[in-house]
Amino acid sequence: MSKSENPTPVQQDGTSILSSFDYQPRTRLVCGVGCIERVGELTRELGCKKVLLVTDSGIVAAGHADRVRKILDAAHIGTVLFDKVRENPTTRDVDACLQMAKESGIDAFIGLGGGSSMDTAKGCNFLLTNGGRMQDYWGVGKATKPMLPFIAIPTTAGTGSECQSAALIADEETHQKMACLDPKAAARIALLDPTLTLSQPAQVAASTGIDAIAHAVETAVTKKRTPLSLMYSHEAFKLCFSGFPTIFQTPTDIQARGQMQLGAALAGTAIENSMLGAAHSAANPLTAHFGIVHGQAVGIMLPHVVRFNAEDPVARAGYIDLAIAAKLGGPQESAEDLLRKLVGTLENFLIVANIPRSLDALGVKHSKIPSLAEEAAKQWTATFNPRPITAADFVKLYEAASKQ
Repeated sequence: MSKSENPTPVQQDGTSILSSFDYQPRTRLVCGVGCIERVGELTRELGCKKVLLVTDSGIVAAGHADRVRKILDAAHIGTVLFDKVRENPTTRDVDACLQMAKESGIDAFIGLGGGSSMDTAKGCNFLLTNGGRMQDYWGVGKATKPMLPFIAIPTTAGTGSECQSAALIADEETHQKMACLDPKAAARIALLDPTLTLSQPAQVAASTGIDAIAHAVETAVTKKRTPLSLMYSHEAFKLCFSGFPTIFQTPTDIQARGQMQLGAALAGTAIENSMLGAAHSAANPLTAHFGIVHGQAVGIMLPHVVRFNAEDPVARAGYIDLAIAAKLGGPQESAEDLLRKLVGTLENFLIVANIPRSLDALGVKHSKIPSLAEEAAKQWTATFNPRPITAADFVKLYEAASKQ
């Protein structure tokens, strides 16, 4: 039988229902109110006796680190605390963590906090077990030796790092953000307890929540997407679409907090299977050179990237499916209306979260746009964008995002 007689079924969004993928779930998800109380028994199940608890000073001040430590003590598990994590960790942060890890004789890591804590723990795990520098692991699968068990406990709802095998670490000298991916770096267990997110300041909830939303939107259209990754992208977007506005209207709504936390984790799983796109490529230089919080940078760029990508018919169909999945409209509505509703929703989320909608408002100088664009075009995530994108395209995106 010829190929023409037995064509591969192709869906509207351009993926085949028979698309190839190799999915290996690496992280056990433990989810629910109060599940943090299980961290002792779960650590013991991994055969660990002494852990390095990697976190930041804000998490310590909120009491979360002491709570985890007491639970581990009750399970007769030793704990060493590293609480010097900084936002957007660099190689210097990982080296500081590594020094403590080497001195402590640990046999596991716990990352408690946001993506920065989890990335620092993962980065330290690379170096403690495999040696060398973080630059040696920039790329995919470069660790040759086993790594120590890692448990992720997010106290934010944003990066989805708890469900990813990547450590995102910036070079201290060049500010280049390096994605170091290896299956061995993935968390063995992720504990999703929404009560831990109640301590988030509103500004943190805003930027991390926007980041999770951007993950769901970008993964839904990347070149690497599959029917499996799309399930995660759509479910993540639905959860965040419902939960995000509520956490600002009623900050103590634990249901909404849980929706955001699970949505972020599912979006992280989508990233693990489909990667990201141009919004993240554009955001990274803004963070590196102007100190704009990552979630804010991604959120400002995302509506403009969606409009750009929507000129590609396949990406356009992917966005429309996402809008329908979140019930922004029905399939009987025109593609133009659905796309407009999706972009409008993304822009409204910025308003709800009190995030500026323009780069001008954040002090980005127009004279820097050409160099930002050159850097954005070289970002790894740009290669997965559904529509080919050049430095000249990024110039136009930055210019569009500069205006209110």
